[in-house]
Amino acid sequence: MKPWLSIIGVGDDGLSNLSADAWAAIEGADLIIGGDRHLAMLPAETTTPTQSWPSPLMKLVENVLARRGDNICILATGDPMNYGIGVTFAKRLAASEMRVLPALSAFSLAAARMGWDLSRTVTLTLHGRPLELILPHLVPGARILALSDNGQTPANVAALLTETGFGPSSLTVLEHMGGTREARQEGTAKDWPASNSEDLNTLAIQVAADPGTPVYPTTPGLPDDAFFHDGQITKQEVRAVTAAALSPLPGERLWDIGAGSGSVGIEWMRCSPLNQAIAVETREDRVRMIERNRLKLGVPGLQIIQGMAPDCLADLPSPDAVFIGGGINTPSLFEACWQALQPGGRLIINTVTTEGEARILALHQSFGGSLTRLNIARSQKIGRFTSWKPFREVTQLRLVKP
Repeated sequence: MKPWLSIIGVGDDGLSNLSADAWAAIEGADLIIGGDRHLAMLPAETTTPTQSWPSPLMKLVENVLARRGDNICILATGDPMNYGIGVTFAKRLAASEMRVLPALSAFSLAAARMGWDLSRTVTLTLHGRPLELILPHLVPGARILALSDNGQTPANVAALLTETGFGPSSLTVLEHMGGTREARQEGTAKDWPASNSEDLNTLAIQVAADPGTPVYPTTPGLPDDAFFHDGQITKQEVRAVTAAALSPLPGERLWDIGAGSGSVGIEWMRCSPLNQAIAVETREDRVRMIERNRLKLGVPGLQIIQGMAPDCLADLPSPDAVFIGGGINTPSLFEACWQALQPGGRLIINTVTTEGEARILALHQSFGGSLTRLNIARSQKIGRFTSWKPFREVTQLRLVKP
C-alpha cells in the first residue's frame, strides 16, 4: 500500500520553513489533524477539514486507522519520531504506509543552544511520565536534556533534585526554541523559583551533588541500604551474581517471583531504560516497600503483582527471564515459569534451604543447566579486631530454555 498517512514536524517558527513535500501533503490531505496551535498556523484559505487532538490520544489513533487509505496529514511538534506521535503509528503501520517529514528535534536545538555534544548527553522525556525517570541518570558531571510535561516541570524537577542531594545541579530552561518567543532561564536546582515556565520548554541539567550524596551506578550490585527492606533482600554480592546469570539485554522482560523488596527487578530495569520487569509478591507490606523502592531508584515502570505464584501468573506477558528467589517448592511454580519462558530465556533459582536445594538438584538432573554455590562473608569489627560474618550459603541453578 502506498503512503496514505503523512506526519509533518513543525517547529516553533511555524509553517514558513516547511519543505515542498510537506506542503504537498497538507494541500492533498482529506483531513488535517494537529494541536490547536498547529491548526491556527494553516493559511486562512485552507478548506480541508481539520481536527484537534482528542483526549485520550488513543482515540486519535483508532480514528485514523479506521480511515486507512484516506490521505491523512498530522501536524506534530519537532521530530515526530523522537518520543512523538510518529512512534505511536510506527508500532501499528508498515513503514510503507506512512511518511514522516521531521523538523529539528528539541534535543538538537537544545544541544546547539547549550553547546553540548548530543552523543554524550542523556536525552529523555518527562512528558506524561513520572519525574523519577531522571534519577538513574544523576551522576555528577552528567548532562541531561529532558522534554518537559508543562511549565511546572522545571520547578518540580528542581525540587526532586534538591530532595535527593543534587541541589547544586545547574538548570537551564529553554522555551519556544526556534520561535519569536524564544527565551531561557538559568539557575541551580536548590535556588530554583516556584513560578512556572512556559509550557513549551526543554530542560537542560548539568548534574552536581552535595558532599556525601550517594551516587548509584546502573550496573547491578547496589548496596543493600539503597533499598527499603525488612531483611528479606537478595544481598548485594549475591544480587550482582544473580543479575549476571539473568543476563539482561535491552528491551527484555523479567519475572521476579517472591520479589521481597523488589531489588532484583529494580536492578534489571536500571540496566537499560528499555527493560521491563514484573515483581510478584504475596505480602502487602512488602508490596508497599517495592512501591517506595521503584520510585527511589528511578524505575517507576516496574509492574507489581500482589498474589500467590503460580496462580497469578497466567495472564502476564511472557518473560525473557525469570528469577525465583523463594518458594521453589511451591507446587507447579517451576512448571508454570518454564512453560511461560520465551525460547532462549533464562530461569535462575536461588535457595538457602536444604529442601530448596533438593528441588534444585532434581531439576538439574532433569533439565541440565549450571549449578553454583555462593558463600559470601563480610568483615565486621569485634572490639579492636576484625572478623568475618558469613551469610547463608546460596545454591543457584541457571537454566536456558531451548
